Amino acid sequence: MGQKKSNKITADLSIKKNLTDDQLLDLVQKQTFRYFWDFGHPVSGMARERSNRSFDYGDEVVTTGGTGFGVMAMIVASERKFITREQAAERTKKIVDFLWKADMFHGAFPHWLNGETGKVIRFSPKDDGADIVETSLLFQGLLTARQYYTEDNPVENDIRNKILWMWEGIEWNWFTQNQNVLYWHWSPNNGWSMNHQIKGWNECLITYVMAASSPKFPINKRVYDDGYANNNTYFNGRKFNGITLPLGFDYGGPLFFSHYSFMGLDPRGLKDNNADYWEQNKNHTLINRAYCIENPKKYKGYGANSWGLTASDSWGGYAAHSPTEDLGVITPTAALSAFPYTPEYSMEALKHFYYDKGDKLWSEYGFVDAFSEEKNWYAKSHLAIDQGPIIVMIENYRSGLLWKLFMSSPDVKRGLKTLGFTSPNL
Repeated sequence: MGQKKSNKITADLSIKKNLTDDQLLDLVQKQTFRYFWDFGHPVSGMARERSNRSFDYGDEVVTTGGTGFGVMAMIVASERKFITREQAAERTKKIVDFLWKADMFHGAFPHWLNGETGKVIRFSPKDDGADIVETSLLFQGLLTARQYYTEDNPVENDIRNKILWMWEGIEWNWFTQNQNVLYWHWSPNNGWSMNHQIKGWNECLITYVMAASSPKFPINKRVYDDGYANNNTYFNGRKFNGITLPLGFDYGGPLFFSHYSFMGLDPRGLKDNNADYWEQNKNHTLINRAYCIENPKKYKGYGANSWGLTASDSWGGYAAHSPTEDLGVITPTAALSAFPYTPEYSMEALKHFYYDKGDKLWSEYGFVDAFSEEKNWYAKSHLAIDQGPIIVMIENYRSGLLWKLFMSSPDVKRGLKTLGFTSPNL
């Protein structure tokens, strides 16, 4: 009878004073984890797209990429003793069992599923089939889980086996259409009509890494070189706020570029012919912060302890905030998921968000999605793809846990070598 209650994590809504840095990080990871744990879909266990009903999504929408982040967050929660290992494994098995029966297309999953039925929910009019970017984010989490759940018991054995079978079945090379580039979407109703080639620099590095790591349907290096790394917005090399940006849009674009691919992929010492990925991500972060301090548009509330522009909800809908699309909105996940790159500056931001702004920002699922002091607007919402990186990247800063697990996968090692990466992990 009392079983269900004890599974919940109690929200801590009062702002505590004088916490140590470690206590504050524990609190943020634990409360943010409630988004995936207490608010996970009751049937599938997967992560819901968002905590509010806006945009007519309905209550059943679960997100594949966000679920990959949630699976990684459960490993953190298990290691930090927010929940037991058995609870983490049980929920992960629930997710894996659900995915095993859900709609997939050439082995790849759609962006959204109905968390009750496993049927595709279309993301846009023609986006009602495979989404290989979301699939790569999902499997970044699932391969990490496969490296973590190594015990010889029925639950963990089943997790490993089903992840392996699904992983082996994704036809990555089919998504090239026999060209040297990956295509983002395919649909049984619309075929290739979205025609979206995945070219960089952006959050999709992980997609090429996963595609090269596939045991049965891998891509080769030319697909990466001619596809992802062959784009007029790929190389940069210019200075912004005095900081050199190796790759990407001027000023770096939204900060999630330095988070999503690097939840499992360890950027420390990760290099190829194009960039040093630690330098890329750190400098991208420093440019983003320096821009907020400079604050050329003179928005209220920007500063050395209140920075971070990335895609999130906004006062006028959803927006991909960055220095070149600056609407006066600070998104907590931007600075908090940058902990590995800028620990001192991320801690300053965390303390400001919690101690100074906590009455408006701190909630049952951690920090709300975004805020604008300029507009006196504070989101009521949370998004899986914003909450997940906070937990995972704080943990990578603290212990390197998810990096160690993901990089220990023999498939990942082989894929990185195929694409010409070097890393201390290889």
